[in-house]
Amino acid sequence: MTAHTAGSVVPRRAVIERMGDAALIATLADELDAAASGWALRAATAVDARRVALPGLEAAVPGHGSVLVPFDPGRCRESQVRALLEAVLDETRRAEPAPGGVLHEIAVRYGGVDGPDLPEVADRTGLSEDAVVALHAGTEYRVLVLGFMPGFPYLGILAAQLDLPRRATPRVRVPAGSVAIAGRQTGIYPFESPGGWHLVGRTDVPLWDPVRQPPALLAPGDRVRFVPR
Repeated sequence: MTAHTAGSVVPRRAVIERMGDAALIATLADELDAAASGWALRAATAVDARRVALPGLEAAVPGHGSVLVPFDPGRCRESQVRALLEAVLDETRRAEPAPGGVLHEIAVRYGGVDGPDLPEVADRTGLSEDAVVALHAGTEYRVLVLGFMPGFPYLGILAAQLDLPRRATPRVRVPAGSVAIAGRQTGIYPFESPGGWHLVGRTDVPLWDPVRQPPALLAPGDRVRFVPR
């Protein structure tokens, strides 16, 4: 299987493996790949649409180029789930992420106390701080998955010039609303928490509201643009 880091070419085939005795996982790319993540989201949606037809099939979980399909082995057979998953993957295979998704414009205060790592990011990438901001805010991102904490979006694909590994020493406290980068992804911390990504800015937009339906502002497949303030 060929993986294309941050590319747009979906691998030729998926590798389906067992995850214990009650789940299958289909791996669509070995590395971060926007097209494979889009394929995983489409496949998970299609699996969920077939749950009524196959009792015992549980909600699919899309990931970075993978989709996990749990099932109740007391109500359906693994062979049935595998056949369904193979059919869904074939139906949903496309070279580009599906168009659409809600577009969110999120205002960000870059640098200073809100983005304490901006100077270091600029230094390590050989760019000016203004150029880092322009690159970060000049890309329209896709919400690849939600994870780590409720409402935390993994957004891609970050400009190659900003590709940096996580911080060698994670922070014990990252303020809520912090906008950060690591590798070829950017994200927003919905809550105060520990974290090892580089903090380049901060937003006041609430990403998680328990009284909102759904509570998460962003959903996989949505699009995000950052607007400097």
